Amino acid sequence: MVYWSRMKLRSIRSVSVRGKRVLVRAELNVARNASGRITDDSRLKAVVPTIAWLRSHGARVVIATHLGRPDGKVVKAMSTKTLTRPLSSALRTPVQFVDQSVGPKAETASAALKNGEVLLLENVRFNPGEEKDDASFSHALSLLADIFVLECFGTAHRKHASVVGVGRYLPSYAGFRFEEEVTVLSKVLEHPKRPLVIILGGAKISTKITLIGSILKRADALLLGGALANTILKAKGMQIGASLNEPDMIRLVRVLNLTDTSLHIPVDVMVSAPGSKPHVRAVGGVQHRESILDIGPDTVELFARIIKSAKTIVWNGPMGKFEQRPFDRGTTQIAKVVGRSRAYTVVGGGETVDALERVHALKKVDFVSTGGGAMIEFLEGKHLPGVELVRDYR
Repeated sequence: MVYWSRMKLRSIRSVSVRGKRVLVRAELNVARNASGRITDDSRLKAVVPTIAWLRSHGARVVIATHLGRPDGKVVKAMSTKTLTRPLSSALRTPVQFVDQSVGPKAETASAALKNGEVLLLENVRFNPGEEKDDASFSHALSLLADIFVLECFGTAHRKHASVVGVGRYLPSYAGFRFEEEVTVLSKVLEHPKRPLVIILGGAKISTKITLIGSILKRADALLLGGALANTILKAKGMQIGASLNEPDMIRLVRVLNLTDTSLHIPVDVMVSAPGSKPHVRAVGGVQHRESILDIGPDTVELFARIIKSAKTIVWNGPMGKFEQRPFDRGTTQIAKVVGRSRAYTVVGGGETVDALERVHALKKVDFVSTGGGAMIEFLEGKHLPGVELVRDYR
């Protein structure tokens, strides 16, 4: 049986929380610009239903989360204190803040909470024990609560103290959004409306090769773009010039059924070379000094035709060097086609979401996963530590 088949989780709905301190590991690593302003508040909104339910049922809510990658050091610009105002607005209630994630001050603040009140802890990644799943840090977090709720699917593939370690000391349950992520991603591969079209992009095929092999057996069409497609082109013996690729993955790529009729790779590409303007090349015609940085117009047309026939779409990863114009064209054009589709659509990954937002199509998507890497690992059947923590095997 496939890992995600008929999966059930222990829901927070199944336990009484009145008067209990509930530690919620939330996914609040929101996108921000250079000045620190939040540019995408979808992760804030995603945690609202669980916290609102906990408050309405008399829980005393303690929120743990991370922001950025401080690598176990205190970085003022990554303090979660900056989240208190937007989080208060989203929850429509004041959110208290304590400048520790563990320790006496955090314990005092947690103990002082009244039913329905909310406390936000300082960035858990300021503590070097977080990413090491350190037992002492996990235990210190557990002293802040009576119950643990996992509401961070985007970090569920990480074996961190605040994701799984604390669960060794407290009864653990899944939050509403966490449950929804697992349910949607399970059903979309187990019982999809067909044709099922999967679109995968991004830089590294090494992070998605297992998924590609699995998807080829389940999808009606698999569309590949981005630098990961370069490695496949090279494995098929085509010239890719100076393009980004993973030579170490060539042998593994050749194990895949590259002649499978459901597999679709670029037929033309947008290239760039020193001293010349970006231009289109047919696949196989890429010159020695040229780098493939986007899919070409014929590929967009081919992919669009396949997407239009879909009844279910799953998309993760850009089609090119999305952060640099004009190499964002392939991704944004695919985003427009996906936005116009009437298929049930699931997307994940920051750049994918950004592309849909740019063409005002994000609201037309049925489900936006809060996980990028976690979404990929779950779909390929890997056992995610966070999911295992709250999985109900009964």
